[in-house]
Amino acid sequence: MYVLSLLTLQTSYGQHLSEEPCTVQILVPGLKGEPGEKGQKGAPGRPGRVGPPGEIGQPGLKGQKGIMGRYGKVGPSGMKGVKGDMGESGPMGPSGEPGVPCECTPMRKMIGEMDILVAQLSSELKFIKNAVAGIKETDSKVYLLVKEEKRYADAEGYCQTRGGHLAMPKDEGANTAIAGYIADAGLSRVYIGIHDLDREGVFTYVDHSPMSTFSKWRKGEPNNAYDDEDCVEMVASGEWTDVACHPTMYFVCEFDKDSV
Repeated sequence: MYVLSLLTLQTSYGQHLSEEPCTVQILVPGLKGEPGEKGQKGAPGRPGRVGPPGEIGQPGLKGQKGIMGRYGKVGPSGMKGVKGDMGESGPMGPSGEPGVPCECTPMRKMIGEMDILVAQLSSELKFIKNAVAGIKETDSKVYLLVKEEKRYADAEGYCQTRGGHLAMPKDEGANTAIAGYIADAGLSRVYIGIHDLDREGVFTYVDHSPMSTFSKWRKGEPNNAYDDEDCVEMVASGEWTDVACHPTMYFVCEFDKDSV
């Protein structure tokens, strides 16, 4: 900076005053200096705005196949198909030998009674085969897995004619025993003795006892899908889902140990 000095001026007011020196300094910008050294790198600035989306990239490699999902519900029954055309009549067979005259009414009655007895024995034989295949027990109950596909009402009737009901898991121990039975048999689902047929949305056991202390509904169940899911199935994990009552499936019967 350069400093310019001005000489003092003499002033007089009525008379000649003594000279007094007065100095005025004026600051004037100097010449532009040499550039300084480069400073240190400053701190990072704050993030800027999100830019526009980039172009779509190339498809990635195909991933590995995921694990198998859980079993879905049994879908609704399809529509009944159209009856087929009648086939052509076959050739007439040869005439039979003349019959022997007899009183056949008693014999027909006997044959009819034998047919009924054979049907009953066949049913009992199937029951015995199932029992021989294995049962599950708890402290107070015996459970029998029946590998005959039936509708819900028919399954309950089957159990009742043998002194029991469809299985009614009323605590964690019973539910675990039935679920293990299903899994050991390699099955995915069975009917159990729970429904809301008497009052929509209010599920009870088939012996009409209320469900007040225990339940094992799968997440999102019961949901009354298709507006006709009034019966209940148990899947191999032990969870319950509401299902329609008309599909046929395997089921588990329950008997009191004291009555077996």
